[in-house]
Amino acid sequence: MMEPTSLTVAEVVAIVGRLPWRYPFVLIDRVLRYARGTSLHAIKNVTFNEPFFLGHFPDYPVMPGVLVIEALAQLACVLTLLSGKCRSDSPELIFLDRVDAARFKRQVIPGDQLILEVETTLITADDGAFVTRARVDGQVAAEAELTVAIRRDLHGMQGAPHR
Repeated sequence: MMEPTSLTVAEVVAIVGRLPWRYPFVLIDRVLRYARGTSLHAIKNVTFNEPFFLGHFPDYPVMPGVLVIEALAQLACVLTLLSGKCRSDSPELIFLDRVDAARFKRQVIPGDQLILEVETTLITADDGAFVTRARVDGQVAAEAELTVAIRRDLHGMQGAPHR
C-alpha cells in the first residue's frame, strides 16, 4: 500500500479548476487523503442552502441519490486527472460513463458531512474504473462501481469562460 500524499490547497483548486463543473455543481469541498494513483478521499459538506433542497423535498430535505453518485463521480474524475494517464496533447473532458451496483443505504440530509471515497480499479488513456463509497458518521450512505470516459474537448468547453 502506498503512503498517502498530501495535496496543497492550491493543487486541489487547480485540479478542480480543470473539471468542467462550476458552482453550484462542484460537489467536492475538501480533499482529505490521496494515495498516488490508487485512492482519493474528500468531503462534501451538505448544508440547508443547497439549491436542490428547495424542491427535494421542501418539508423533508433529502440530498438526491443521483447527486451523491455525482459527487463520487467528480472525485473519480479528479483521481483520473491526478493519475497522469490522460493524454497531454489536447484538452480533455471526463464524463461519467457507467454506474454499476449502486446502492443507497442511508439518507443524506442538511448538516451531514459526506466522506467520499474512491478507489481505482483501472485507469487508461481513455477511461477509468473505480469502486466508490459515501459515508456519513461512519455509516455507508451510498456505494457504486463507476466508469468515467476521457474524451478530447472537441468544442473548446474547457477553455470557455465560466459564469
